[in-house]
Amino acid sequence: MSYLINNAWGDNNVEKATVAFVVGNGAASRGDARIFLTNDAVNLAVKGKADGLHAEGYAPVKDLIIGFVEKGGIIWVCKACADAKGLTQADLIQGAELGGAGHTMAFLDAGGQVLL
Repeated sequence: MSYLINNAWGDNNVEKATVAFVVGNGAASRGDARIFLTNDAVNLAVKGKADGLHAEGYAPVKDLIIGFVEKGGIIWVCKACADAKGLTQADLIQGAELGGAGHTMAFLDAGGQVLL
């Protein structure tokens, strides 16, 4: 099974950002998983930006991101959002890549299920 998690939350709502990666880790443990970051969430994939983000009662966001990638999950960073913020592939953490609607649509066309 293949799973797609959409996340638009970053440091503007750390709990929602955290939950997206909790779900992503569960998905990556069961199959092919992608997290698509848009809006403020794009910053989570920028080197150093997830450091220190921690919602009470949850694991730190950085740890969840690392766990997701270690399980084979791939983080897609909205290309249009990255362009608007002046970000390039060189700004992103390991396991993250620029991708747009074409990436997500192709993933869904191939049978991917949307979880969030």
